Amino acid sequence: MTPQPPTSQCPTVRLVLAISLDGRLAPPQGGAAQLGGAGDRRALEQALAWADACLIGAGTLRAHQCTCLIRNPQLLEQRLQEGRPEQPAAVVVSRSLGFSRTWQFFDQPLQRWLLAPAPMHQGFDRWFPLAPTWPERLQALGAAGIQRLVLLGGAQLTADLLAADCVDALQLTVVPQLLGGPFSWLPLTDSPLPASLVQPGAWQSDGVEDLGHGEWLLRYQRIR
Repeated sequence: MTPQPPTSQCPTVRLVLAISLDGRLAPPQGGAAQLGGAGDRRALEQALAWADACLIGAGTLRAHQCTCLIRNPQLLEQRLQEGRPEQPAAVVVSRSLGFSRTWQFFDQPLQRWLLAPAPMHQGFDRWFPLAPTWPERLQALGAAGIQRLVLLGGAQLTADLLAADCVDALQLTVVPQLLGGPFSWLPLTDSPLPASLVQPGAWQSDGVEDLGHGEWLLRYQRIR
């Protein structure tokens, strides 16, 4: 079945990741890699300040047990002046409810939303049913007031949204490390991406920024 592009009701989705020189998210043994330095942190917080919500896969949340917060006082004040909460909402995508209330995530000062087959009655402020397709799920978030969405991974969630052609922008920080191992920022599978995504002209550079200490920020826009 040909992926259906998102409609105008869907939020704009920006993928934000720090990756190694060999395109890895995690070390060979798995777990959190803690990639990126101060420059990447600034770029991440600027993306979060732009966003109404961030989208996180359950596996990523289990690995870190927390999500990223804006710490920069100017960015926090900017959001308040715009009439928005200090932190974007965190939307967790999961097919099961295996979350521990002892995680730091459940004490962080933000709205916690759950996109899952069934609600979790404690710990989350809002539940969205896991609709069959990503355009439908994004439309539900759009109807809830989310216009700008930062996708924070992990790899399978990223692959699923790309397979549905629902990613509008890439913000990739390339970090001067080699990690090796199987944990690429896209899963290493035989399943091809949609032809519309891999053809020449599908993506356009939106700028390159030197973040210092050998880190480079690459931005690309999806051309539809």
